[in-house]
Amino acid sequence: MATMAYNPLMKNIILPFFLHFLIAFSFTALARPATFTQDFRITWADSHIRQIEGGRTIQLVLDQYSGCGFASKGKYLFGKVSVAIKLVPGDSAGTVTAFYMNSDTDTVRDELDFEFLGNRSGQPYTVQTNVYAHGKGDREQRVNLWFDPAAAFHTYSILWNHHHVVFSVDEIPIRVYKNNEAKGIPFPKFQPMGVYSTLWEADDWATRGGLEKINWSNAPFNAYMKDFELEGCPVPGPSTCPSSPSNWWEGGAYQQLSPAQARSYRWVRMNHLIYDYCTDKSRYPVTPPECQAGI
Repeated sequence: MATMAYNPLMKNIILPFFLHFLIAFSFTALARPATFTQDFRITWADSHIRQIEGGRTIQLVLDQYSGCGFASKGKYLFGKVSVAIKLVPGDSAGTVTAFYMNSDTDTVRDELDFEFLGNRSGQPYTVQTNVYAHGKGDREQRVNLWFDPAAAFHTYSILWNHHHVVFSVDEIPIRVYKNNEAKGIPFPKFQPMGVYSTLWEADDWATRGGLEKINWSNAPFNAYMKDFELEGCPVPGPSTCPSSPSNWWEGGAYQQLSPAQARSYRWVRMNHLIYDYCTDKSRYPVTPPECQAGI
């Protein structure tokens, strides 16, 4: 958020799409194919989503009349979600494309966010991540992407297990939020979360703190999504699934970054991180405890 104020991500704005992907569930991530009619729900503005390439790719549309989005019917506790996205091209200032998980609880909610903040032509595209745990959010970090995310599809993923949450771009980690419950720091592990995505107008904060307004003469604004994957424990579902050590995402290889991932992570943080709430003394004169513990 450009003003670093709370952004509701239009939680109640969800919309249809039709796509094939794998949902892994049961005790050890048994996979099955899924379709929109089985696993997703239509709630609003179905005229602003289009199936192309035989339904393999979804076009999300934003114009002066409406934005759009979608939500899963089910919720999941731990696992990994990912999607390939081609973002709004050209002058996209004031637009936000979001891909996130949300517990959909009124006050004490958990949430893991990707928000892609539109830009003026020729400027870097910024991705903002945020983590809500036990109702506490305002943990924004921003990274300028090192490629043009509107020129081709790139994969964005969230790995969520008992040890940490890892946000990745094309399998390159850009943020890690560790489980520091032993130090009294909340970590999202009790509430299952659904999967959401939206395309909407937020020119009061999205681009340069709201200084750059949306140019409606460029509408409609289009983003594209495909290759959704979701692997996790469904809730309701087998009660032992979330705590099962046989789930692949709980394996030793996923409990911490590999040496190669750690090098990539440091490269991103050194070269492309442009905002970190941990170092924002105007907002947090006292460093938040999770920042002191190492996030």
